[in-house]
Amino acid sequence: MPGPVRGSAHCFKYSLYYGTAGERWIGYDNEPGKGDHRHHGGQETGYQFTSPEQLIADFLADVAAEQARRMAERNGT
Repeated sequence: MPGPVRGSAHCFKYSLYYGTAGERWIGYDNEPGKGDHRHHGGQETGYQFTSPEQLIADFLADVAAEQARRMAERNGT
């Protein structure tokens, strides 16, 4: 991108999604006007972007935690 997305202080545009068709379980994006934020459990919270590598690491950590939570839920624990 030639300049920052409105609401972000960096030049990266991103949208990361984990879920099913029509149901987002985990998401990270920087929608213009909203800036950097994450979606989890139906809630939207701010996200402190530091680097693309950290963004991916944070996303994958949330995905792993969600997978573990869903597995435990299926197993009744």
